Amino acid sequence: MLSKKRAIRKKPATSHLIFITGAAALGGFLFGFDTAVINGAVAALQRAFNATSLQTGFAVSGALVGSAIGAFFAGQIADRYGRVKAMVVASVLFTLSAIGSGIAFGTTDFIFWRLLGGLGVGAASVIAPAYIAEVSPAHLRGRLGSLQQLAIVVGIFLALMSDYAIATLAGSAESPFWFGIAAWRWMFWTEIPPAVLYGVAALMIPESPRYLVAQGRETEAAAVLAQVEGGDVETKVQQIRQTVLRERKPAFSDLLSRRGGLLRIVWIGIGLSVFQQFVGINVIFYYSSVLWRAVGFSEANSLTITAITGAVNIVTTLIAIAFVDKFGRKPLLILGSIGMTVTLGTLASVFGSAQVDVAGNPTLSGAAGITALLAANLYVFCFGFSWGPIVWVMLGEMFNNKLRAAALSLAAAVQWMANWLVSTTFPPLLQYFGLGTAYGLYTTAAAISLFFVLFFIKETKGMELEEM
Repeated sequence: MLSKKRAIRKKPATSHLIFITGAAALGGFLFGFDTAVINGAVAALQRAFNATSLQTGFAVSGALVGSAIGAFFAGQIADRYGRVKAMVVASVLFTLSAIGSGIAFGTTDFIFWRLLGGLGVGAASVIAPAYIAEVSPAHLRGRLGSLQQLAIVVGIFLALMSDYAIATLAGSAESPFWFGIAAWRWMFWTEIPPAVLYGVAALMIPESPRYLVAQGRETEAAAVLAQVEGGDVETKVQQIRQTVLRERKPAFSDLLSRRGGLLRIVWIGIGLSVFQQFVGINVIFYYSSVLWRAVGFSEANSLTITAITGAVNIVTTLIAIAFVDKFGRKPLLILGSIGMTVTLGTLASVFGSAQVDVAGNPTLSGAAGITALLAANLYVFCFGFSWGPIVWVMLGEMFNNKLRAAALSLAAAVQWMANWLVSTTFPPLLQYFGLGTAYGLYTTAAAISLFFVLFFIKETKGMELEEM
């Protein structure tokens, strides 16, 4: 039991809280960087390995298969060995994947290295939001939880910028760069420094107090709570103790209801994950350079447009951070669903009615091209202040302490499977049905997401984790 002397009321330093949540969010940065860095290399990879459209889809989405696997098991690893150790393992996987992807000799081994990195991405996608939620005070949890998405979009943006810089300096992604090595290989090697930094930063932050209480290490938990929350830490430890199973380790069986199916709250988490991907956001970030080239833009202009889109994503995530704890989670999701439905519908209409060239590719010019560019960036804007950050905030906070790691693992694994499905099917959709059909499907998903939020999502703003 915790001694009365451990009741600490010292107000914690906000800078320290930002540091430790920021260090955890580095996993989100690598999540974004690793999944988006392939954007500038897709066309070069396809030609270097003489890959078909389906093989290209698997090469791009290979990391997503690993992400689903990594996410599924990350909760068990985090519950057994701790959140910090799981972050270090993810750092090692990111580093190995970055090295291997750059030295790949063909499609098969390239997919293997990408799958390995995906394991790290999946683990980071579970551990970071769980850890941030567990160390954040309730009144700051939305903003600090949004750091995960901010880190993701910054990672995406810097990956796109590094791709652009390398391709521009080399002349193209296929051209030789430093030491005569193809530029697209250097695109993957740029991930090595942040991957190593993530591991170093993880070793500098404290373990989650919820994990420590679950392990019976209440004195250590009180010390961490004093650093991050302050107030009456003894009472806080007692509250955590009441919501954490200490007799046995949390398991996936905890997610089942008495009737045998998944708990309703777990299904809701899965729904959030699926709709976040089915609106097609990652088509923009994985394939945008190919997409814009397909409608007539040059490689340089396509990469420029992609970089601008990444910058828009960062700005809108900052908007979400500013307002998530003021407006709440549900209103932002509703606004995002409405905005995405309108902008995706516009893209579907523009691409569906576009003229085609002799190769069968749609061509946009004049007003149609400007409309498509505006709609695409407004779509990213609508996603960026809503479904991008809010889903991660909610997945980190909506489950109680007993369920959190396991439920977040399952929801994140399903999210990666949905991401894989969308990313793998896009090249064949583009080739056989056209962009109009693809964006029509994403528009439908965005419209359905609105009703999902209206009927199933409950507001969690300002609630303590122990109240969930």
